[in-house]
Amino acid sequence: MTYYYIKALHIIFIVTWFAGLFYLPRLFIYNREAQDKPEAERKILQAQFTIMIKRLWYGITWPSAVLTLIFGSTTWYIMHSLPKWLMIKLFFVVALYAYHFTLQIMTSQQVKGIFKYSSQQLRIWNEVATIILVAVVMLAVVKDSLSFVWAIIGFVLLIILLMSAIKVYKLLREKK
Repeated sequence: MTYYYIKALHIIFIVTWFAGLFYLPRLFIYNREAQDKPEAERKILQAQFTIMIKRLWYGITWPSAVLTLIFGSTTWYIMHSLPKWLMIKLFFVVALYAYHFTLQIMTSQQVKGIFKYSSQQLRIWNEVATIILVAVVMLAVVKDSLSFVWAIIGFVLLIILLMSAIKVYKLLREKK
């Protein structure tokens, strides 16, 4: 019985963590694009985006990442086993935490007014969380019936689709 409550809490904090991982790079993009505005407008926008970035990152995203790890580890401990699909999923979880730490670096830079990446580069980086989410959900739901070959094909097609969408969006923005 306790297992299901812990698993539910794990899923809840995964959702809130991903909310932060999806929205934070969008704020980075807006903050970066504010650099191209006139000085008075830029200062106001950057001040607001800095507040939003800090609150999202330190108030939602970081606590959710920590609680996801705690409840996920507890769920794994209670299970007393490590099925093959879960080992593969853990690879993507490690990749997600690596992504999380890259966002920490970017957060620190943006709060200091350091903008190393273009809005286009940030848009591409924003999709990393989507790719990992799809992989983790497919592994968690489909589990052992997932064909490795079809999984790789689907993964590559997803990446191509996302990168194409970014390219089309860029072309549409440039037309305006």
